[in-house]
Amino acid sequence: MKRQDFYYELPEELIAQDPLEDRQSSRLLVLDRESGAVSHHIFREITEYLDPGDCLVINDTKVIPARLIGEKEETGARIELLLLKRRENNIWETLVKPGKKARPGARISFGGGILTGEILEIAEEGNRLVRFTYEGIFEEILDQLGQMPLPPYITHQLQDKNRYQTVYAKHSGSAAAPTAGLHFTEELLREIKEKGVDIARVTLHVGLGTFRPVKAEEITDHHMHSEFYQIDEEAAQKINKAKREGHKVICVGTTSCRTVESAADENGYLKAGSEFTEIFIYPGYRFKVMDSLITNFHLPESTLIMLVSALAGREKVLAAYQEAVRERYRFFSFGDAMLVK
Repeated sequence: MKRQDFYYELPEELIAQDPLEDRQSSRLLVLDRESGAVSHHIFREITEYLDPGDCLVINDTKVIPARLIGEKEETGARIELLLLKRRENNIWETLVKPGKKARPGARISFGGGILTGEILEIAEEGNRLVRFTYEGIFEEILDQLGQMPLPPYITHQLQDKNRYQTVYAKHSGSAAAPTAGLHFTEELLREIKEKGVDIARVTLHVGLGTFRPVKAEEITDHHMHSEFYQIDEEAAQKINKAKREGHKVICVGTTSCRTVESAADENGYLKAGSEFTEIFIYPGYRFKVMDSLITNFHLPESTLIMLVSALAGREKVLAAYQEAVRERYRFFSFGDAMLVK
């Protein structure tokens, strides 16, 4: 299967640059994966597609303000650093721009010396391992100096950092938001619980590989990035109960989907635990746990549109995307939502 099989035309003006004031007022396109039928709704109507006994799986990761702007101590040159993954204590794997100024031994100062980073070595794919030196608590310093690492297609400045967090974000560690969750409000989650739907919290820390384009012509030649996930006993029991009793498991976002599919045994049941996953889901994959998916609209030729196509079929998904373009839906991270049922 070729990368180009997942291409679609998207007018640039449909890429959402800012979040809506009311999270749950986004539009919702519903795709029936059996018939291919499409219908148009408002996101708060999602409750109509959830039944008592179903289990809604949400990813409660929290985005860290992982983008740091500093200067090289030796020359004063501007350097931008993006935190990707904590390796140990004060050592992080990072993406550094411009890379040629970040050779091992180079020191970078942030916030006038509040935080200092030393490049230790060049890691996989040109990333840098950086050791940080500071006084106090790293997370507090990061909150003071760091910016939200918005995707490259968002050019507007984000006024409120919390708008790139879900209302249920809890465990810090992501370099990008699980954006399908941005549509939920506390009020909507309460309604869902009152309807008798279980809500299972899992954690997957989203890496920037989410935005890494597929460069291989044959999609099976693409190598997925590694991401850390954790499922506790309570979440595993809720998901297993829904499966056992014949109810639906609805994942909020591709990250929740990748978490449960990575952790499931061959019968679709989960055990609590934590792991790294490199799972790549594309057409031909047989889902073990997930029955329905709430997601945003994804970039052409991305691993994310391939995952959605694995659930609903490539032709049906691309037809639904064409319909969304015709209807002027808002696309990508701050855009509208889609339910594949």
